[in-house]
Amino acid sequence: MATKTHSHVFTHFSFTATRASHLSSRRYIRVSDRDSSRSFVISNVLSNPHQKLQQSIGDALDRFDPDAASVSSSIKYHAEMTPSFAPEKFELPKAFYATAESVRDMLIVNWNATYKYYEKINVKQAYYLSMEFLQGRALLNSIGNLELSGAYAEALTKLGHKLEDVAKQEPDAALGNGGLGRLASCFLDSLATLNYPAWGYGLRYRYGLFKQLITKDGQEEVAESWLEMGSPWEIVRNDVSYPVKFYGEVISGPDGKKEWVGGEDITVVAYDVPIPGYKTKTTINLRLWSTKVASSEFDLKAYNAGEHAKAYEALKKAEKICYVLYPGDESHEGKTLRLKQQYTLCSASLQDIIAQFERRSGEAINWNNFAEKVAVQMNDTHPTLCIPELIRILMDLKGLSWTEAWNITQRTVAYTNHTVLPEALEKWSLNLLKELLPRHIEIIELIDKELIDTIIYKYGTEDLELLQEKFKEMRILDNIELPSSILELLVKPEESTIITLEADGEISEVEPEGQDSNISDTDKKIKVTFEPDLQLPKLVRMANLCVVSGHAVNGVAEIHSEIVKKEVFNEFYKLWPEKFQNKTNGVTPRRWIRFCNPELSKIITKWIGTEDWVLNTDKLAELRKFADNDKLQSEWKEAKRLAKEIVVSFIKDKTGYVVSPDAMFDIQVKRIHEYKRQLLNILGIVYRYKKMKEMSPEERVLKYVPRVCIFGGKAFATYVQAKRIVKFITDVGATINHDAEIGDLLKVVFVPDYNVSVAEVLIPGSELSQHISTAGMEASGTSNMKFAMNGCLLIGTLDGANVEIREEVGDENFFLFGAEAHEIADLRKERADGKFVPDPRFEEVKAFVRSGVFGANYDELMGSLEGNEGYGRADYFLVGKDFPSYVECQEQVDEAYRDQKKWTKMSILNTAGSFKFSSDRTIHQYAKDIWKIEPVALQ
Repeated sequence: MATKTHSHVFTHFSFTATRASHLSSRRYIRVSDRDSSRSFVISNVLSNPHQKLQQSIGDALDRFDPDAASVSSSIKYHAEMTPSFAPEKFELPKAFYATAESVRDMLIVNWNATYKYYEKINVKQAYYLSMEFLQGRALLNSIGNLELSGAYAEALTKLGHKLEDVAKQEPDAALGNGGLGRLASCFLDSLATLNYPAWGYGLRYRYGLFKQLITKDGQEEVAESWLEMGSPWEIVRNDVSYPVKFYGEVISGPDGKKEWVGGEDITVVAYDVPIPGYKTKTTINLRLWSTKVASSEFDLKAYNAGEHAKAYEALKKAEKICYVLYPGDESHEGKTLRLKQQYTLCSASLQDIIAQFERRSGEAINWNNFAEKVAVQMNDTHPTLCIPELIRILMDLKGLSWTEAWNITQRTVAYTNHTVLPEALEKWSLNLLKELLPRHIEIIELIDKELIDTIIYKYGTEDLELLQEKFKEMRILDNIELPSSILELLVKPEESTIITLEADGEISEVEPEGQDSNISDTDKKIKVTFEPDLQLPKLVRMANLCVVSGHAVNGVAEIHSEIVKKEVFNEFYKLWPEKFQNKTNGVTPRRWIRFCNPELSKIITKWIGTEDWVLNTDKLAELRKFADNDKLQSEWKEAKRLAKEIVVSFIKDKTGYVVSPDAMFDIQVKRIHEYKRQLLNILGIVYRYKKMKEMSPEERVLKYVPRVCIFGGKAFATYVQAKRIVKFITDVGATINHDAEIGDLLKVVFVPDYNVSVAEVLIPGSELSQHISTAGMEASGTSNMKFAMNGCLLIGTLDGANVEIREEVGDENFFLFGAEAHEIADLRKERADGKFVPDPRFEEVKAFVRSGVFGANYDELMGSLEGNEGYGRADYFLVGKDFPSYVECQEQVDEAYRDQKKWTKMSILNTAGSFKFSSDRTIHQYAKDIWKIEPVALQ
């Protein structure tokens, strides 16, 4: 660890006097128990510095076996000695903090031992850089991984509280938004569980993304308050801090060495969060960076003169970097802040990684071994700046040459692509990067030059049109003039025609002034110029930088990885096919079934005959043998019913709506985005409602299965169309839910502020889950895996991980509709050519919305589905094209649900078929194929 940890000191809170008596060196503090005669002992243990490493670690960990009585004593200790509350009462909020702090004590013991061992053996370590870590609540997960759920439940009962009630006091850590961040957190859980040496790096956002409120106007955003009371899990490391610079200038010394000077300086400080593995002593680290400036930056003179804003200007500039996840970037200031965030993450993390490498190497540092000891994974393009930052540190601070630094970087970093959406493949303004990070632009230009050389070597210089096409597609620097050395390379001395390759790819030939046109071609000279288009911005393409600089590029589902190779990065794939891999995403079975769905977990364990499936999900496939068993089906339905009743209570508490547990629970919860097509879902519901209204009560009951349609997810604060969709859903719900004619046949609920903890309630009670993105646009998805793992049936397109889920659960157990990925381009062209003929049902539902039945005017929302071209029009995401097949597929869902024996069998087979989608399996593949690391288990 990059902390000043004394190599022979363990701080350990012993939980019983009996165990404490076994310690060879101890200092006791006796604390009275106000409520009983019991007292408890805290011991500070100094291990013998001459003991062997493994023995000292083993001794410390072997003491680690608390029972309910000692857990109770530990909780009381923290309630009294490390309080965040007044001492008079032991109410739920105080009980949570005291309980969490007692768990943290145990995590620290394993945590220190883990990293002491890693340091000693100098193991190769993976570092996972991500702008998001969507952790959720930690208390139940940590207790479960430590196998102490029973002890803590009993202890808290004796103290007057239920463990479940205490756990609900914990706010979700606001460190992420969607699947990107949840995947990162699942990966950390698996890395610890599988004993892989690894570390996560992120930013400590004070307010996260935002807290979502649902009002009559739709979504409203307020600041998240998760850190108001402090987090009991994080430990500030004031001795682990690094400088981070912005702006300034680059100067060259007499030896040619570059130095970045001047500008704006801030300081980053580490906050560490322990991540425990399941049934293992390994506890790894999530290191979060917080930003500040030195106290000397506070202008006391200005403050005393009444110029208060000026006095703390530097402080606020530094602090705001870590205020909000994904600040709005419509303005120049917003773009600058986002870029500052990304560079802060990269610079702090790389400095820390290098400090660890140097410390572990001792006096004999061999930089050629860096990639043999360090693997850096970039979770999407947000951490791309770690590439030029690593090169900058190696060249400017460690004295390596360009060739050495470039070689080390290429062997160290790898890139996970999470999207095919063009707007999500980040492009930054060249001018902004030059202004904010002048040294890094110089390095990016060098990398771009390396790429250009490679392209020329591959394709030659004879076909200039082909070369121009390759440059336009592949260069990191977009719409930026070629280096002069490249232009000189392209000069053909035997010709004199000036051939200009325009930005649009057209070639024009111009006779030089005074040139005799009768001169033969062989007597001409050529001058080649590649002029950028002055009407277009100059950009840096971060995804291209990742692909060029990393040794591995992976997609996150089989279909996505094929799209990455054939479309998104096809030119790079043709150049470096060996770089490209698939690593289908996965989810941790601990959080996403074992802990959040205990009733179903007990049934799985009973019928499989072992709980080993929690670590080896391949065993879930054994459920297939019992899918027709009446006894299993009865138990399965009862577990699902109990989970649904929890959802009923939750919905009433969060929204005020009362729903029936006898209805089918149909759920779509994910980030609100047009390509995820919540609009298709709600239009399908509107169509269903319209048809119900046209029927007699008897006809409705015969035609339709009762449904509770549940939505959840956040629309980005500046994403106007997504926010329109949220309002539309809530307006539709307000109308349908108060329609006495419809009653419990149809309810529509939007759950506010969707997060991990909400998912842990909704997913176990789900029966149908919607994963209905436009084919080819969802990279993978992980919620589809969580739903399937919990026995939920899926309706969806052949997109992302849906494809592989359907293969595993069986075609007959997946409700499939819609156009396929290879058809999408032609369908959009058909629309642009004015040849699309909408289905009458689609026109009918739009007219119904426009009739005003749901109150507001939705002309803009419906207008986005009309026309053949234009921004915000022409139904780019093919809602209209897929609407008829979606409606027909929903009829198949109703039919299947009426046969509850068949439905329950399908539910069991979905859980059985989800075995492939454990993040443990995914992490094994990353470790073997990309990071080249081995498990290191403490003995």
